[in-house]
Amino acid sequence: MALVTGASRGIGRAIAERLAAAGAEVAVHYHRDKAGAQETLARIDGRGFLVGAELGVPGDTSAVLDQLTPGLAGRRLDVLVNNAAASPAGPIGADTEEAFDRLMAVNVRAPYFLIQRLLAVLADGGRIVSVSSVATRMANPAQTSFAMTKGALETMTRTLAQEFGARGITVNAVAPGATRHQENAAVFEVPGLAELIVAQTALGRLGSAEDVAEVVAFLASPAAGWITGQVVDASGGLHLGVG
Repeated sequence: MALVTGASRGIGRAIAERLAAAGAEVAVHYHRDKAGAQETLARIDGRGFLVGAELGVPGDTSAVLDQLTPGLAGRRLDVLVNNAAASPAGPIGADTEEAFDRLMAVNVRAPYFLIQRLLAVLADGGRIVSVSSVATRMANPAQTSFAMTKGALETMTRTLAQEFGARGITVNAVAPGATRHQENAAVFEVPGLAELIVAQTALGRLGSAEDVAEVVAFLASPAAGWITGQVVDASGGLHLGVG
């Protein structure tokens, strides 16, 4: 059984589909987009159930656990994918304390305390995979606070990997780059943007949600049992070097 947060669309949906294709039942988490989550569940042939909860607010982990527990029906959770995230809030000059606090609450506090609460139901030998970003290794002034949250997520990944190793639980992160999917396709229609990104990507194209999902699925698989505490770049080599 896997739980994927933010699975109603985009990368989260692709991860849910890929894990289901590998045989997992998936708890499809969503916040506002219940219809999208229902579509995700339909796309995996109903192999799972919905978990509706806002993250980054008081009581969020209890809301998730209250819905997850009946679905587990006494079984253990094998895979947790922390995918849900708040979007970048812009450059420091335009940022606000409220937006900053929201980013930290959704992108850092929520996955941290979700892991804490789910340890009781997570199987020994289980997998925790968090979705980070190449923003942690790039200086993008438009994403400073966002990159800070993802840097915290990567630090959490390394330290929890050390702590949970005694139970055989691996903890890793995946760092996508520019990833086009149905929900953000309009962003890449800005004249010249896609071409600029592709020119700075070693593999010469934009990423897809499925590209990221493949890496997550590998880290969640038995084949990745000897990998822990790592951040796997899934950007196709964005800003890897001078072209």
